[in-house]
Amino acid sequence: MVLAGRSGVGKTSVARLLAQRLGAVYLRIDSIEQALIAFGVTDPGASGYSVAYGLAADNLRLGSSVVADAVNPLRVTRAAWSKVAAEAGCACQLVEIVCSDEAEHRRRVSTRAADIPGHVLPNWEAILARPVEPITEPRLVIDTAVRSAAAAVDEILAALSRS
Repeated sequence: MVLAGRSGVGKTSVARLLAQRLGAVYLRIDSIEQALIAFGVTDPGASGYSVAYGLAADNLRLGSSVVADAVNPLRVTRAAWSKVAAEAGCACQLVEIVCSDEAEHRRRVSTRAADIPGHVLPNWEAILARPVEPITEPRLVIDTAVRSAAAAVDEILAALSRS
């Protein structure tokens, strides 16, 4: 399971609950990047994703399910997750998390607190300034403006059972 979407839309809340419900390995890019920063890496973006791909591959080969929590703003990052899954003989489900209510999205961004020591959360302007390539790949779209994280996970699991 690969979650994608802008910061503040609810990806982490959904991903954590989804990983718990599936008994899956949870890989969060923010945690990996923050660990790299603490180690002295000044630009952890590509490195963080590379580490996550490796961890995902190891766990998929062990037969574990993986839930990847990342913005995944570029086609290349999303394609890399698909390649990791294919090489491990697994399916890859892309889930785009959106918050269609801009006022709610802004509220979430302005009121959330970092849960990773040292992690600096982006503000609204930084979120909008981050380049994001439109997602055109087949995916499940979940709108967290109209459903809770638990309802989002229920919808994801129902879609998985149908496919």
